[in-house]
Amino acid sequence: MHNKKKPYQTWIRQLGTLGGGNHFIELCLDEQDDVWILLHSGSRGIGNVIGEYFIALAKKDMGQHLLSVPDKDLAYFSEGAKHYDDYLAAVGWAQDYALANRREMMYLICEALRKRLPKFGISKEAVNCHHNYVSRERHFGADVWITRKGAIRAGDGELGIIPGSMGAKSYIVRGKGNPEAFCSCSHGAGRRMSRNQAKNHFDAEDVARQTLGIECRKDSGVVDEIPAAYKDIDTVMANQSDLVEVVHTLRIPPKITSRNHLS
Repeated sequence: MHNKKKPYQTWIRQLGTLGGGNHFIELCLDEQDDVWILLHSGSRGIGNVIGEYFIALAKKDMGQHLLSVPDKDLAYFSEGAKHYDDYLAAVGWAQDYALANRREMMYLICEALRKRLPKFGISKEAVNCHHNYVSRERHFGADVWITRKGAIRAGDGELGIIPGSMGAKSYIVRGKGNPEAFCSCSHGAGRRMSRNQAKNHFDAEDVARQTLGIECRKDSGVVDEIPAAYKDIDTVMANQSDLVEVVHTLRIPPKITSRNHLS
């Protein structure tokens, strides 16, 4: 009999773990040569499974109304529907899990650095920002649910993080609260190639060339994250100058920065 692993058997063991894909831990320097720990990770697949589960329920609940939706995966719950509150509770739990996961990793990273570096202190505030999430907010005089996919909140004065690709600059930004963008901005550079396209176009030698001088994985397992697979971060930042202002530009110092992509 096939022994299929249950999701909870994984989740209860992976709090404080990074994940694969474009998740990373990186050490950067800002304009004053202060060190920043940049961390990108999320709910470790919990949000995805929750989404699939409730989409299936929504398809059943909508019944004949599903025919009016362009794609069946756009099935939804109307407020007051049978599973509406359960869905919101589950999504909120996944977002809380993602935050707890990042906090645990940040603690472990700082503890690891303390063992190898001279005594240091944390001098700047921690910046946390969700992406791929939902939030209850007020826009244009109405209370609405905002879904940000590949985007972060950029409310007036709010700090956010916009990472580039492996080897590129990243940015700490302050939101301008642009109402036309629902107080949002991009989460990062964004891909110009799919993962499969990148694997078909490049190999490990290309990764080594494009990350020359940067301490990171350069094997075939990260070809899909090669810098050329992503858009130019400077162009992305220029295109959203009406959404955010740059507070810090984080650069990758040669031979001392590590972006670790774990599988």
